[in-house]
Amino acid sequence: MDLLLPLNLPPFPFKITDNDGKLTLFDPIRKKDIVITPEEWVRQHFIQFLINKKKYPKSLIKLEGGHKLAGMSRRTDILVYNKHGDKLLLVECKAPSVTINQKTFDQITRYNMVHKVSLLAVTNGLQHYYCSIDFENNCYSFLDDLPSYQ
Repeated sequence: MDLLLPLNLPPFPFKITDNDGKLTLFDPIRKKDIVITPEEWVRQHFIQFLINKKKYPKSLIKLEGGHKLAGMSRRTDILVYNKHGDKLLLVECKAPSVTINQKTFDQITRYNMVHKVSLLAVTNGLQHYYCSIDFENNCYSFLDDLPSYQ
């Protein structure tokens, strides 16, 4: 398993450090060094994609936020807010070796029952899916690209 696998996201010059045999990088959102796992590698690249390519403000991004679902504690990978504090985008990150399938979409859908966000993204770093939810008409549509922050 190659932790630093090239992804289908813009490359970013992370400062990677070897801490007693564990590779870490500085997370600009949590403001601390994070151990690199395959999923974390995807999450960090997607964060940089949001900030640098799609212009989402770093200050409006929350990582691994906890929530309760059916009495169980769960964690969302990335939750982005707008400047008014409303939830704007929910992102589920998987390791590159994890196939994006119905189970993945079911997971983000369950999380969205709590968050009620109109824009969803699912990624394993190699494949990315974006979905717009229309709560008023009880429908959804897949998007070709993630909208930039407005």
